[in-house]
Amino acid sequence: MDTVSIREAAMSTSRPSGTPKPVPDFRRLFDSTLSPLLILAPDFTIVEVNRAYLTATGTRRSIVGRPVFDVFPDNPEDPSADGVTNLRRSLETVVGTGRTDTMALQRYDIPTGDEGGFVERYWSPVNTPVLDADGRVTHIIHRVEDVTEFVRLRRAGHERERAAAEAQMRAEGMEIDLFVRAREIREVNEQLRRVNGELDAAGRQLQEEQRAKDRFIATLSHELRNPLAAATAATELLALDLPGGHPALPVLERQLGILARMSNDLLDGTRALTGRLELVPDRMDLRSAVESACADMRGLFVHEGRSLELRLPDGPVLVDGDRLRLAQVLTNLLSNALKYTLPGGRTEVCLAIVDGQARLTVRDDGIGFDPGQAEELFGVFMRAAPAGPHTPEGLGLGLAVARTIVELHGGRISAHSDGPGKGASFGVLLPTAAPDAPQPARPAATGRAQRQLVILIVEDNTDLAATYRTLLERQGHHVTVVHTGADAVTATEANLFDVVLCDLGLPDMDGYTVARTVRSRPHGAGLRLIAVSGFSRGTDRTLAHEAGFDAHLAKPLPLADLLDLLER
Repeated sequence: MDTVSIREAAMSTSRPSGTPKPVPDFRRLFDSTLSPLLILAPDFTIVEVNRAYLTATGTRRSIVGRPVFDVFPDNPEDPSADGVTNLRRSLETVVGTGRTDTMALQRYDIPTGDEGGFVERYWSPVNTPVLDADGRVTHIIHRVEDVTEFVRLRRAGHERERAAAEAQMRAEGMEIDLFVRAREIREVNEQLRRVNGELDAAGRQLQEEQRAKDRFIATLSHELRNPLAAATAATELLALDLPGGHPALPVLERQLGILARMSNDLLDGTRALTGRLELVPDRMDLRSAVESACADMRGLFVHEGRSLELRLPDGPVLVDGDRLRLAQVLTNLLSNALKYTLPGGRTEVCLAIVDGQARLTVRDDGIGFDPGQAEELFGVFMRAAPAGPHTPEGLGLGLAVARTIVELHGGRISAHSDGPGKGASFGVLLPTAAPDAPQPARPAATGRAQRQLVILIVEDNTDLAATYRTLLERQGHHVTVVHTGADAVTATEANLFDVVLCDLGLPDMDGYTVARTVRSRPHGAGLRLIAVSGFSRGTDRTLAHEAGFDAHLAKPLPLADLLDLLER
């Protein structure tokens, strides 16, 4: 049908005067349009298509009602095909903004229908929204022009003479269209440069916020450890005063242990997220770390009738690793099992060598989890059970810290459950040391020294200072207590102490200044300076060593560990 007949059929105006004007047949107008047009719903389902589009794409009206990307997928034989990605991005932009999106020239091969074959095609697409009275997108008009021949002519590097004057005009129109789009692309690139500048500024701000968060968490951990240290020391003092025991003591010990682990998890979680978790690797028998971790946790499992079973191989399991950190992995896994295992439940720990790797498995018969949730459990602040009044205590950091430690050792950690209520299993794989590697040397046991020491305690927390003083005096030592850095400096001028236990966060001057002042005196080299602080990051230990401290201990400090250090 030529242009005149289309106009006559759709909009006949040669009617007698007074006759009502006919309503245009928009369906025929749409179907007779020479430009290929496709009408899409906001979910990208094909709603309508005109004849020009069917002809251009070699399809039939049966495509109506189907998702556009099912009808026109990318060519699987072309690894660089990006037609689906680019068109989807443009359509989503139209739906999201309610504005027309003009796409750059696209290669988008179309299926031939012959055993999955595709034919190479190039298109010039424009996507235009149709809005309702409220400004919502109801449909998208997808208009394309087949520019395959033009692209092929450009690729060949010469114009073919077979094109008539109409084809020449069309090519010139396409050149203009490409020029306009190139200008639009330049404008977009300029916008991208501005956005990249804003992103750089936002990145710098995020880095500063990250540093501020690290400082906050370190300070919070320090402030938590001070009262924890005082409560822990007071509990140990009660245990000394009540040799027959008391029902409240095990409760205090368990709950203080939980609080201490939460404080450590908070700090270790930050180190894990920022990649600053430190290792002190050594050749070790993994059996000893597993056995000691289970021994430390067994008392908690006995509470409320839970059981903890351990299976170890007969021979050594040699690995190159940080003994304390690997024990922390098992402690975190056992803490997780303890939280989510009901009273009377059973937890099993098994260590074995499988295919040349050390495999550690912690299996429980607790609440389990959805198998699809396995990977999410290792995320920061993730928990197997939703928050609620009956949710076990914890920060959701233990498994994240465990994964970081295992991966720093070159290993892998995974979780598995058959579903809620069917228990859980956590597996750790670690590379073993060379089979001919010697057994790690074990330090010789030292007996308790009977020497009475003259000790100065520098601690601004009066409760903690008084408790440390009582505990050490019970061991036969002579103890002096001061609460400020200035008093510590004054006390060490006239008195010769064997040991100075000094907090780092003092109200007037920090412990580093106290240590440097004491070391600068003639008799300063003979003192043993021990930092006792809630600040326990690697940088804190380094600063303490540089200031002249002989050792750095983190709060809360168990009495046994303090006594062992004093005896050495």
